[in-house]
Parts: sequence; structure tokens; C-alpha cells
Amino acid sequence: MDIILLERIGNLGNIGDVVTVKDGYARNFLLPQKKALRANESNKKVFEANRDRLEKENAERRGEAEKQGKDVDGTEIVLIRASSNAGQLYGSVNVRDIVAGLAEKGHEIDKKQIIMGSPIKSIGMHDVTVALHPEVHVTVKANVARSDDEAELQSQGVDVLAQMFEDEQREIEEMADANRIDPNLEPGEIPADMLDEPTPVDMDGNPIEQDGE
Repeated sequence: MDIILLERIGNLGNIGDVVTVKDGYARNFLLPQKKALRANESNKKVFEANRDRLEKENAERRGEAEKQGKDVDGTEIVLIRASSNAGQLYGSVNVRDIVAGLAEKGHEIDKKQIIMGSPIKSIGMHDVTVALHPEVHVTVKANVARSDDEAELQSQGVDVLAQMFEDEQREIEEMADANRIDPNLEPGEIPADMLDEPTPVDMDGNPIEQDGE
């Protein structure tokens, strides 16, 4: 379907451009949300008659979005969640969670403005895009952690998962040293120095007494 864009749309084009898109995309998204018009002769005339007004209104909205963006850009929201020892969340962080976190920071953002490829499913620092206007995108930080202390470490740039793995490895090595166990042994293998030396026997299988015993 050929349409006339009423605002900038991703890689499609800018306001006033006539582009071809799939019928479903136009009918289910662009046309209902008044982001475009069908590109027939009647609508082309209507658009041209209102081009100046539409471009002026778009410029005003963009200016407001840029002003808002200066406050929102770089905002860090902390989301405390339970997770496995490997850092995988028991659940996920979705668009609503991001909206709620930003609201707590004083930023009123519509859920339609949050761009997430997929829900967040692990602890760590995650970048989330906020589209305040088709031409104004900013980035906020979702600090997903298991505790406030952990969130503080991540905020300081500490990779909590990597640190946790290093701590576990250190504990294993310390336990191995304390028990004189080689950490490179296969499961169930007994260190050579822990094996008893075999007792010598005679031709009949009787133990041979050693000197001093």
C-alpha cells in the first residue's frame, strides 16, 4: 500500500514522503495511529494544503521532546529481583516495570515510548531506549540486581556475575588447598599421595615384616 507519512517513521522516511508498505502494517498501525494517510489524489491534496501546519506542529513536538530528553537521558532505575545463582531472573523485567521505575524518578513516560527488543531476564546493567518523539530517542539504564548493595556495585561499574564466579573459584581453590586436593583431578579420583603404599608379601601371600616394625 502507498501511504503519505505524517511523521518520521524509522527507516521508512520523513514527513510528507510517499512510501510503500505492507497492507497489514498500514491498516493495523500507521493509519489507525494517524501516522500516515493513504496516498490517493484526494489525500495528497489535503496533505499539501496542510503541510506547513503539520511541519510546524511536528517541529514544536520535537522541541518539547528534546527538552524532556535532556532530563530523561541517562536516568538509572534500580529494579530488585530474585534470581538463580547464575543470575537468571525468576521472571523478567518488562515495559511496565521500566515505566514504573521512571515514574518513581519523576519521568512520566507512556509505555508505547519504551523500546525493548525482549524482556530483561538477567541481572546486570541494561540499556533501554525511550522514543520521546520519532526523531528524539534517549537511553535509560535498568540496573537489575538482587539487592540494593548489589545494585550499588553495578552502578559503580562492577560486573557482579563475573565477581561472583571469581569468588566461587577462589573458594574451591582454597578448599582444595586446605584438603590437599588437586582441583584438576577428575571426579572420584584420589590423589596419589593419599593412597596407602602396598604391604609387601611373600610367595604364600603372607605379609613380610619390615625392619623396625
